[in-house]
Amino acid sequence: MRCYSRYMSYTNQQQISRSSYHHGDLQRTLLIAAKELIAEHGIENLSLRKLAQRVGVSRTAAYHHFNDKNDLLCAVAAEGFHQRYDFMLSSFNNTNLTDKQKFDEFICEYIRYAAQNPEVYELMFGRCIWKQAKCSQQLKDIAYATFQYQLKMIKHWQKVGLIIEDDPLRFSQVIWGAMHGIAKLYIDGIYKDAARIEEISSMAVRLFTAPLDTQI
Repeated sequence: MRCYSRYMSYTNQQQISRSSYHHGDLQRTLLIAAKELIAEHGIENLSLRKLAQRVGVSRTAAYHHFNDKNDLLCAVAAEGFHQRYDFMLSSFNNTNLTDKQKFDEFICEYIRYAAQNPEVYELMFGRCIWKQAKCSQQLKDIAYATFQYQLKMIKHWQKVGLIIEDDPLRFSQVIWGAMHGIAKLYIDGIYKDAARIEEISSMAVRLFTAPLDTQI
């Protein structure tokens, strides 16, 4: 799908060398290293000590940016929301795309991001932060802003007749639930074929727009 290649390009732009902390960007470098450690060893095995060792700085330097492990995990989750928010903003305001194409990107980018970043996705929506009420204010703010922008897009697509005109909040929650379910089935190993995920994403687009898509 088009949006998958666009997302990969966006992700590549986010990569920063670990040596960047020498230029005053230690916090950013720590976040990148934290995602690497989580991907390699799991969320439960992440610590500020291991993170400092990975980057090559003292533990004191790491604690200067993050109070504790939970603060670090919230920062990683918040960055995931920032990436999603930025992608939605860029896609929705792309004048070269039709409303149908924007909706397609909205669905497939969400699922692809989750499939390619399972550990970060688990932090963004998992119980280890939210259910235990350990969210930082930074995480709450960007998570809320991301959902509000999603709601704005849903209202627009309803207005132009792309999707059914019903309660936009509930409709947005249903779409979110469907995308989350598909993503979790892949992350948890129920679905293992990435090609199938793309097909399922396309099917989700058709289900949410049918039978109205013939009118757009």
